[in-house]
Amino acid sequence: MAETAAAPSVPAPAASSPLARAERFVWLTARVLEQRIFAHEFRDGGADPVETALDAYRNDDGGYGHALEPDLRGPVSQPLHTAHALRVLDLIGRCGGARVERVCRYLTAVSTPDGALPAVDPGQRGYPAAPFVPVVDDPPSDLLTTGPVVGLLHRNAVWHAWLFRATDFCWQRIESLESSHPYEVEAAVAFLDSAPDRPRAQAAAERLGRLVRERRLAVLDPARAGSWPLAPGYGPGEHHFPYDFARTPDSLARAWFTDEEIARALDFLAGRQQEDGGWPVTWRQWAPAPALEARPMVTIEALRTLRAYGRGIG
Repeated sequence: MAETAAAPSVPAPAASSPLARAERFVWLTARVLEQRIFAHEFRDGGADPVETALDAYRNDDGGYGHALEPDLRGPVSQPLHTAHALRVLDLIGRCGGARVERVCRYLTAVSTPDGALPAVDPGQRGYPAAPFVPVVDDPPSDLLTTGPVVGLLHRNAVWHAWLFRATDFCWQRIESLESSHPYEVEAAVAFLDSAPDRPRAQAAAERLGRLVRERRLAVLDPARAGSWPLAPGYGPGEHHFPYDFARTPDSLARAWFTDEEIARALDFLAGRQQEDGGWPVTWRQWAPAPALEARPMVTIEALRTLRAYGRGIG
């Protein structure tokens, strides 16, 4: 009998490295999608398996559902799920073509009268959802959803009629902010980092950075995190740190923080890896399954951030 050729092996990192510990955690707990994203990001895995896994969440209306964003359960398409899908497509270099044309048709169909996106479409009613994402009949436009979607489409040079009014909404909302909360600032940065008008984005980012520091929206000394205020409605310990806003060194938000502040924050992030190899969910946990499904996503994002800043992960 002929011998079967052995599959080529991928050199593994040291068993005690952050990456090896995280990999074991992902294989123990993650959905197929996050397993394939991990392989794509850290094991030279292909883009096709990621897209195949993502397709399981796509609906006939061009949007995405089925708890792709774990805090919204049920099959119906939602803007938050679709924003998540676009992040995945961007990650694997597939954010374009017919697949994104279908997404844009969905975005057009669910937009508010001013052309932006709500956080949650009323179709969610009847399915479980986190208490901090309430379902209402006439939801308002939300920068939290619209900013990242518009930013990703601009980043990938996608042009669609839906983008014009949605882009105007993002500019108006960001440039008029007088107060905010950390997740909204994250959404604003996601837009500004890819907005086509770079001088305008730079000016808006400088203004937003002053607001972040004045309102103490970022914990600048993790050892004293308890002395920083929490935004209304946030859970215990749901603080944000410089790396939450400046996820890569080339983000406009990087200029908001000193080298020392970034270094302290990254040290803190590296130290948050838990004994099981994963990073913790910091927002309010309301049911077991959403928390379990979110942790691999948080873990992959932590590894990507540390790698982007040149921190060794193994």
